[in-house]
Amino acid sequence: MTTWATFPFVRYTPALIIGIVAYLYFGAAWPELWPATVGLAGLSMGLIFWSVRQRQPALTDAAGVLSLLTIVALGATLTQRATESRRADHLSRFADKVECYQAVVDEATVVRAATFATTLRVQAVRVAGRWRAATGGVRVSLPRVAGIAQPGYGEVWLIRGRPDLSKPPLNPGEFDYARYLEYRQVYHQQYIHPDQYRILRLAPPNYLVALSMRAAAQLDGVFRHYITARREYAIASALVLGIKDDVDLATKQAYTATGTTHIMAVSGLQVGLLFAAMSWLLRVLFGRVKGFRLWSALVGLAVIWSYAFLTGLSASVLRATVMFTVIIIGRALNRQDSIFNTLGVAAFGLLVWNPFLVADVGFQLSFLAVLSIVYVQPRIARWVDVEAFFYARRRPWQARPVQWAWRGSGWFLDKVWQAVALSLAAQVATFGLGLYYFHQFPLSFLFSNLVAVPISSGAVYVGLALLGLKGLAAGIGALLPAGAAWWLDLLPRLVAFVFEKMVWAFNEYIFLISRLMANWVIRDIHVSALQTVLLFGLIGTGLAWLNTRHLGWLRGMALVLLGYAGSRVAEARAVAPTEEFIVYSIPRRSAVGFWQGAAAEFVTPDSLPLTETERTYRLLPGIIRRAARRTAYRVGWRGSTVPVQRLADRDSANPTLYFRPGPVVLARWRGLRIGFVASRISSATQPAPIDVLVLRRNARIAPETVAAVFGPRVRVVFDSSCKIWYVARQDSLLRARGFRTWDVTAQGAFRCTPPLAARR
Repeated sequence: MTTWATFPFVRYTPALIIGIVAYLYFGAAWPELWPATVGLAGLSMGLIFWSVRQRQPALTDAAGVLSLLTIVALGATLTQRATESRRADHLSRFADKVECYQAVVDEATVVRAATFATTLRVQAVRVAGRWRAATGGVRVSLPRVAGIAQPGYGEVWLIRGRPDLSKPPLNPGEFDYARYLEYRQVYHQQYIHPDQYRILRLAPPNYLVALSMRAAAQLDGVFRHYITARREYAIASALVLGIKDDVDLATKQAYTATGTTHIMAVSGLQVGLLFAAMSWLLRVLFGRVKGFRLWSALVGLAVIWSYAFLTGLSASVLRATVMFTVIIIGRALNRQDSIFNTLGVAAFGLLVWNPFLVADVGFQLSFLAVLSIVYVQPRIARWVDVEAFFYARRRPWQARPVQWAWRGSGWFLDKVWQAVALSLAAQVATFGLGLYYFHQFPLSFLFSNLVAVPISSGAVYVGLALLGLKGLAAGIGALLPAGAAWWLDLLPRLVAFVFEKMVWAFNEYIFLISRLMANWVIRDIHVSALQTVLLFGLIGTGLAWLNTRHLGWLRGMALVLLGYAGSRVAEARAVAPTEEFIVYSIPRRSAVGFWQGAAAEFVTPDSLPLTETERTYRLLPGIIRRAARRTAYRVGWRGSTVPVQRLADRDSANPTLYFRPGPVVLARWRGLRIGFVASRISSATQPAPIDVLVLRRNARIAPETVAAVFGPRVRVVFDSSCKIWYVARQDSLLRARGFRTWDVTAQGAFRCTPPLAARR
């Protein structure tokens, strides 16, 4: 029987998470919650004191339930209070009245191929010629061109114009970037041209963070100086410092396909390696010193927080550092037996500090992986006692080298098995999230992590040693004559050579695995939020049954599995009869889709194929969501199964005769008549009443011509190849004549059900 009193945060943290999630999904219209939460807290404390005096089990249980409800309310209240958009001076309150605004760069800049991207925190706005204090976050992009410097943390900008609200997903199933930003308290976006802003001064919101970022940039300069190969430098900087600006797309894809992207992010792996190395060294040198447990914990805290500072105090490394801080304190207080409660304390503290972390993928994966490793890894490791198996093969009469060989083989293979068990355990808890967020599961994770993680772990130590030696050499060099610099640089150069070769080795191994096991990936899997919860329920009940062997848990597994299977069947039945015509929103492109259940045909009328990036980010999410099994891509209309024809123009000599194909392409699909126009048309074009008219590439038309050729009730759609100024002008003219219009750039993809499907 579990004594829950010794594990309070195993109950409190899930209750806090329930309150946070409840507010995120249902709390937009809720009134102020803090008065009710304060009242609940007072009532709960009173009931607890009363139950302690009465000593009645029912009263104690009621007090416990009320306490958990109070923590649920606390989670919702903290989330409400942390929601900036509720503030009276938030940027969204000023709507389109903003003439210009002042804001400060509030995070590290993301360097992309053609742009710089960063987040600004608004300080003031000018409305009707007057400056007013304001708050809010704006995600901005700047062109990465000559003369535009990379934005620096703490720069205060004056920006002309106003930011726009973040756009919701424009295509079916597309990643909801607006919600992603919302969870980071950023509700607006803006593309800023070089002549649209001016740097006023440097005033960092947090001088400690500014100093930390400057230190990280200096350390990155060490790697840039010593590591000559561009790919190896990029991975080295990502591995040790978490700076991924120079990692190319091919490398990212290789690491994603092999399930090793966690290597490229400074998080629990690096912090744990540093703490383990430091603990081992202190134990070897000072393990017998009085008070070792306490002062070694203090040294450990100093080391990991120093590392967090030197890596820029990023969110991922701070999360890992807080987690290890709580673990270190638990060890120092001799509370190692309650590791689950210790992790609960860490998660509880982080969520109180920032409730929106609950929606952060890194936060979810970190804690679930650690919980799974702590609970599952020892159980998997006990399946096979490798060391005992080899030890039993030793015989007294065998030669000493043979006995050493048996012992060494057992020790080595036992370490391999422990690593396999750890990798399997980490996947147990993160499996569902991997399907939900990334729609894939790499079956090659065991082969890739088994070699790449040890090599990369060693590379972290060597990389940190390089930074330490370089700092030591620079300090000594400042005291010696200039001629000593070359000699002092010998050891850092040697360590840098070893570091670069180690990075090269595991890079090559990852690329080898990605090539040899290219098909060892379960791709294009869609699971809903409910199905993800059911997967976790299935895993949880399965682990409970393995631990207790109670048949009740097997019944629970069966019920959860039945619920999951039923949700998949219901989802398939809902998608199967779907027929839909879609004009997609892809910047500067023309792309349409014809959907029939699990089959889809995509056509680019502009005769240019979609790039892999456009397919991946614009079309693939919808394909995965609908579980499409047959997809076809057509360039132009060549090979399309949708019948098309070109409308003809009149003969000027004989107005009743149509003979020359005009600029209009007419498609007929499932009873839906669709016209595509990309150039000028006139009233000489053969009349053809249609249902949907797609205007492309700023087609020059007049409303009266549209009515004469296509009928007065045609639905007009501007695709993404049309310019903003063109849409604004034509939209007003067409609407004035009574036409219904749709702009896919501003409103998202246009979706239409064909008449044959609608009549079913």
